[in-house]
Amino acid sequence: MSTQMSARSAGPGVLDALSLLSEVADGLVLRSVRDTHVAVLDRVHGLLRRPTGGTAGVPELVHRGIAGGVYAGLGLGLRGASRALAAAASADLDPRLEDDPRGRWLNAAVNGLIGDRLADERPRMAITMSPRVAGRDVAVTRDALAAAYPRATGRVVVLLHGLCEDEEYWTRDRGGRGTTYPEELEGLGWTPVLLRANTGLPLRRNGVALSALLQRLVEQWPVEVREVALLGHSMGGLITRAAAAVAVPDHDHEAGAPWTRLVTEVVTLGTPHLGSPVAQGVGHGSRALARVPETAAFGRILDWRSRGVHDLVEGLGEDVAPLPHARYRLVSASLTASPDHPVAATVGDLLVPPRSAWGRSRAGRALFPDGETLHLGRAHHWTLLNDPRVSAALRRWLA
Repeated sequence: MSTQMSARSAGPGVLDALSLLSEVADGLVLRSVRDTHVAVLDRVHGLLRRPTGGTAGVPELVHRGIAGGVYAGLGLGLRGASRALAAAASADLDPRLEDDPRGRWLNAAVNGLIGDRLADERPRMAITMSPRVAGRDVAVTRDALAAAYPRATGRVVVLLHGLCEDEEYWTRDRGGRGTTYPEELEGLGWTPVLLRANTGLPLRRNGVALSALLQRLVEQWPVEVREVALLGHSMGGLITRAAAAVAVPDHDHEAGAPWTRLVTEVVTLGTPHLGSPVAQGVGHGSRALARVPETAAFGRILDWRSRGVHDLVEGLGEDVAPLPHARYRLVSASLTASPDHPVAATVGDLLVPPRSAWGRSRAGRALFPDGETLHLGRAHHWTLLNDPRVSAALRRWLA
């Protein structure tokens, strides 16, 4: 009975999500509507006050009084609902988000958007980086790993998803193609380990967590680990780079953590090594909206994004050096057939242009001078998660 209750109480529940929704409705939505309303009110009544020398009339005072009372009452109700739902959630009697694929999808998306806030303010909802099997965390102990990976080999490939995603994204289009990268890599003698991470955390904080996890994984793996490959989609590729930088201080690769010396292949799929124009556009948009009182609240909505999203603006520069003994494979995609098309150069695969995915700037700077590149034409960012062209390359690279 106690084991069953312990399993059931793992992770956030539906009431946790509703409590968070009430908090967001108060702190972001209601506040934005109120501030926009007040800004418009100031603008309109400012014009109307000119003939009277700036004196507020009765209609304006009544309008402000009614509006203030309505917003105060709504805010009080939402904050009360949030506290009540959080208290009820602590009893762990509601359904768990982790018990349903849609709940896991929602949790991953929310963690990507505001995961840094969740880690500080609502730790029950914050994802902890962990290996995952069948929608559950796997403890990084020898017994737990042996049970979760009964066919474990000495060749371990670690797969890490992108922003607002989780490990189940690696099964995308399985019905259409009949297989997935993890299944194909297992056929090549690798043991795929799918991780889930809180992608709202800063890149380097996730890098620290990944480095520590990989070291424990190598130490506790059921058989001796001979070789490690890293496969990251989008932000996942940046986190793997950040982990290597943490594990190898001052770029002294011989003195680094043991797991880094086992890495032979690093594959990144649509990773914004030099930043994402979409993330940059969000930042520019928030600053532009903040300049006008009537739109400043919408700028704050854009600014509510997590540190993880902020970090996608610039990516990771030359201070995060590649592992010298690992081969880097850099895969890009674009909506156009050619990576040199003007559309590809700006929007790329909808989120990342080819040059950023390859780590090559227009000025000729290359983060991976010896890296091998692959481009998928007429494809988007999520095509990279399960495409026969990538599959063929993986079989060649990781044979």
